[in-house]
Amino acid sequence: MGKQTLRGKDLVKLGFEPNRAIGISLNVMQKHYKYSNKKEKLDILRKVLATPQHFAQHEFLKKIAQELLPKEKTADDVRALRDKALPYKIYGMEGIEHGAMNQMYQAMKLPIAVAGALMPDAHQGYGLPIGGVLATKNTVIPYGVGVDIGCRMCLSVYDIPTTYLRGHVDKLKGMLLEHTRFGMGAKFDKPIDDAIFERDEFKLIPLVKSLKEKAISQIGSSGGGNHFVEFGIVHIPKTDKQLNLEAGDYFAILSHSGSRGLGANIAKHYTNLAKKTCKLPKGVGHLAWLDLSSEAGHEYWLAMNLAGDYASACHHQIHRRLSKALGEKPLAMVENHHNFAWKEILSNG
Repeated sequence: MGKQTLRGKDLVKLGFEPNRAIGISLNVMQKHYKYSNKKEKLDILRKVLATPQHFAQHEFLKKIAQELLPKEKTADDVRALRDKALPYKIYGMEGIEHGAMNQMYQAMKLPIAVAGALMPDAHQGYGLPIGGVLATKNTVIPYGVGVDIGCRMCLSVYDIPTTYLRGHVDKLKGMLLEHTRFGMGAKFDKPIDDAIFERDEFKLIPLVKSLKEKAISQIGSSGGGNHFVEFGIVHIPKTDKQLNLEAGDYFAILSHSGSRGLGANIAKHYTNLAKKTCKLPKGVGHLAWLDLSSEAGHEYWLAMNLAGDYASACHHQIHRRLSKALGEKPLAMVENHHNFAWKEILSNG
């Protein structure tokens, strides 16, 4: 009896895509063709799959045919993905988990995708893989940029003997406790002024304006998760002309954090807006995009850049306070950010 039971894998062998059409077909066969044998059912389904337009008005088979026929596009339709993903670069494939590669594969099926790459440390994220890079045409994906907009690492290097690190552990711990804050709601009791709050975006964009007080209360804090501030030793293997540092070991401060509640709320608001105006198939819904020529896209771009600059200001506040506590000015400071989008013009147009 089991050999006569029609299953989904039988339909896949016929050429059906693994989607709703299979479930509909099985239900129709069970309800209206229950006295036909398996071969007869497969023959019927083979014909419907080959020419669904011929069965669009059939009494029993029209549901299958309608699911197989191309849908007419309307303003509320789900955006279609490419049938096949664009090729993309993978660096260090042997160390990248399957989930990350699948996320990148799905992203490269977006009709706006132009190019992509996976870095050696890539791992599965939300929407886009962490360590994934996606280029799109005249659009931006808020959730692809990420919740912690402009998250970065910042390094300050000092002319302090490296032996200071081991010899003053308790003192350095005390500095961190006094001059940094961690945790989801972390903030300082006394608000800290910063030039970032003079930016026009805090006046012109309603959402950003509503977040200004939160941003003021949290500047200089690091949040939670994998964010940190630590003292350590940095090794410069050879003379670095850009940083103006000779080869050697240096006492340093390293921090990792982002744009706190400001960035998180900007990401949430514009991701929800993108999902309302750009509906995508299940599984890639978070990759909804905003057109950069639209009002919403332009607003998000301004807000995203502000959040990135705010993240940088947070790091500078931390390093400035710790430098003052150390009684030293840094020889050099370097920072770099992720969770961000950049505009580039392709040479081939």
